[in-house]
Amino acid sequence: MTLMTSSRQEVGQKTGSSRHGAAFWIVAAVFTVALAFSTVPTPLYPLYQRQDGFSSFTITVIFAAYAIGVITALLLAGHVSDWTGRKRMLLAGLASEAIAGVLFLVWSELPGLILARFLTGAGIGLITATATAYLLELHSAHRPGGTRTRFEVVSAAANLGGLGTGTLIAGALAEWVRSPLHTPYEVFLVLLALGAVAVATLPETVTAPAQRPAYRPQRPRVAGNDKLAYLIAAVGVFVPFAVFGLFTSLAPSFVAGTLHHPSRFLAGLVIFLVIGMGAATQALSGLMSPRQRYLLGMVALAAGLPLLVAGMNLPSLWVFLAGGMIAGAGAGIQFKTSVSSIAQIAAPHERGEALAGIFLIGYVGLAVPALGMGLATQAVPATTAVIWFAGAILVLLAGVAVLHSRRQARLSA
Repeated sequence: MTLMTSSRQEVGQKTGSSRHGAAFWIVAAVFTVALAFSTVPTPLYPLYQRQDGFSSFTITVIFAAYAIGVITALLLAGHVSDWTGRKRMLLAGLASEAIAGVLFLVWSELPGLILARFLTGAGIGLITATATAYLLELHSAHRPGGTRTRFEVVSAAANLGGLGTGTLIAGALAEWVRSPLHTPYEVFLVLLALGAVAVATLPETVTAPAQRPAYRPQRPRVAGNDKLAYLIAAVGVFVPFAVFGLFTSLAPSFVAGTLHHPSRFLAGLVIFLVIGMGAATQALSGLMSPRQRYLLGMVALAAGLPLLVAGMNLPSLWVFLAGGMIAGAGAGIQFKTSVSSIAQIAAPHERGEALAGIFLIGYVGLAVPALGMGLATQAVPATTAVIWFAGAILVLLAGVAVLHSRRQARLSA
């Protein structure tokens, strides 16, 4: 996600205009819908498994296509809206997701699902960076000289809130409509189309340069001279994405398989509550100092992950959910703290590339647990695999805590 502002803002629009204020909320809504669409298949995977006989490993392959799509788009085009314009890239991302939605409807065999998930990921890779930058520029144009608090809260809520909302809506529709593998996509195709129409009417915030720069793939880079701070922030983004990736890969099969509960809505609700807790704590922690947020996030993650493991082994939905929500709260706080840290230590001219590197690391974190669990469960029970992954995340947390303490001691010296 790019948070870089530039002198290419304000294309013929007066600052503080109500048009920029309305556009801010429209982009936030479209951002939420786009991210929600990306998680629609999550509570539906057990249905695909029953309908087509897919194994857990096949579901892992389908998810891998999504992860490859996100990372590829971030590397190749995550920064292009800096000179082509926010609207154009946002519309391209929405188009990619819409094509994916059509594929889900008309080609439900394995090759179609893989292609649809790749296009969904590509759309998210285009939209995430573009929409975040667009929100910041619209916020700055509407409230010149103001703080970034509204932007930080809304962009975070759209990001994590969208991911959680998609599973909730898909689970509810799959539970109570007659075509559970069609209706969720039809609903979101309508929402994506409405979003595209709305975006087309918005003011642009980027003026195309007189001479377009030579194209090159996005180059993630360390921000500023504080490499240790960048490393701490990188882990602070990797871990939250890994926690959400672990939970979303576990919840549908745990509810349907281990607990033998047939409700698709319950599977979607469980994921929504965990990711939604991450979004809520980002907003509620706004008045805390960065150090307080960091410590609270670490404690919540360290407490939530063992509960998550215990819930799977008992098995108990309530313990599983409690662990997920506590870990989700910690993940949300860590995510916000890390991104704010990078935005602060990076110079304006390098902020986009620095943040691009951070979010590439984050999406790798999202993919690793889902792919790893799919592979590990071919050899060991899921309860054993989740202990390994939770343990690895806790080791990462311990390591970054040591690095954070050393950096604080160095700054205090």
